[in-house]
Amino acid sequence: MSTPDTLAIDPRARSMVALGGPAIVVGAAAAVILVVVVLVANLLQKFLWQTLPPMFGASNTTWWWVLGILTLTGFAVGLVVRFFPGHAGPDPATLELFGAPTPLSVLPGLALALILALAGGVSLGPENPIIAIIVGITVAVGSRLVPYVPTKGWVLLAAAGTIGAMFGTPVAAALLFSEMLTGQKDKPLWDQLFAPLIAAGTGAITMSQFEEMNFSLPIQPYVHPNIIDIGLGMLVALAAIAVGMCAVWLFPFFHKAYKAMRSPVLALTIGGFVLGLLGIVGGPITMFKGLAEMKTLVSNAGSYGAAALALIVVIKLVAILVSATCGFRGGRIFPLVFVGVAFGLLVHQVFPMIPGAISVSCSVLGFTLVATRDGWLSLFMGAIMLPGIDLLPMLCVVILPAWLVLAGRAVMLIEDEPQEPPPNTH
Repeated sequence: MSTPDTLAIDPRARSMVALGGPAIVVGAAAAVILVVVVLVANLLQKFLWQTLPPMFGASNTTWWWVLGILTLTGFAVGLVVRFFPGHAGPDPATLELFGAPTPLSVLPGLALALILALAGGVSLGPENPIIAIIVGITVAVGSRLVPYVPTKGWVLLAAAGTIGAMFGTPVAAALLFSEMLTGQKDKPLWDQLFAPLIAAGTGAITMSQFEEMNFSLPIQPYVHPNIIDIGLGMLVALAAIAVGMCAVWLFPFFHKAYKAMRSPVLALTIGGFVLGLLGIVGGPITMFKGLAEMKTLVSNAGSYGAAALALIVVIKLVAILVSATCGFRGGRIFPLVFVGVAFGLLVHQVFPMIPGAISVSCSVLGFTLVATRDGWLSLFMGAIMLPGIDLLPMLCVVILPAWLVLAGRAVMLIEDEPQEPPPNTH
């Protein structure tokens, strides 16, 4: 007698199961690598900004300390970019969230440049470099140990695991990849998302064992959407986009100015010096990647007037432009989310009739759209600023005119240029 076909496993299911094990390992490893990099950066940050200043009769707000540390940070990152193999990766102004795998020989320099920037107060987040590091390691190791998984599969698993760990949930990865994985018409989207979702979920669960990733801000919840508030939310998002697009327009001019210096050591040292001047004017709240700072800003919102909030928005935007164009390794999403929070608080203070929850979430949505041109990620970032999902239906409506306005507009990205080794600075 023949074996009933009803007990046979579908080939599609077999292929998904075969990727399940690698996805779990990659997701857990991505979270551990992220934790290690952030932990080292935090320890160095604490040493530079809390332990050292009193030894020199200063504090973390003393003007010459802020200027000195950021200038030295620029100089140190410049040395890494100049002398480490691979020059710590391509020009970050030319990179999207993730792309082709980075060679293993480049990763030590990239990791060191990232840690120095995070600790030194540079206005960039860890997202782009940490994804590149984890993707590079995953492809190099995974391709040897499990050769039946193609390179693209390892890239997707590593990126998904890292995004899941960074945001503490697989939702962001699912939204991102649902837009990217639409090319295979003969393969259902869920089948393509199966392994990346396992990696993202494992990354999020592993990360939760070390740190709780909670992005929600202490803002009064908003639970009763109405037509007027939807219209106001649209206006806030459009205003945020208008401000963000000013930075996009300036981006290539800043980049061209730094590229003209030719030497990465010179460009990054001057960039660090400029960031120091901005830090003196804006204070510590305008420095670093912005995740902890935005919660501090919201908690102390009552102590900031409209002029102070406007200054914070301008200073942080200029700091992002300098950081992202002069060669510091880092991502632009998290600091632009901080700008969105500051701009939302400013709108609420100038126009108190707009609830703070709406002004902040819609502003974050607008700035994230400017930074990423990704509707799903922008909705996600706008929604997680507040506990619960009550604002999500409103944000789904608010994003429509915002997306139409941005269609075809310039992005905060420089078209990739031929990579040449930096000139000898001796």
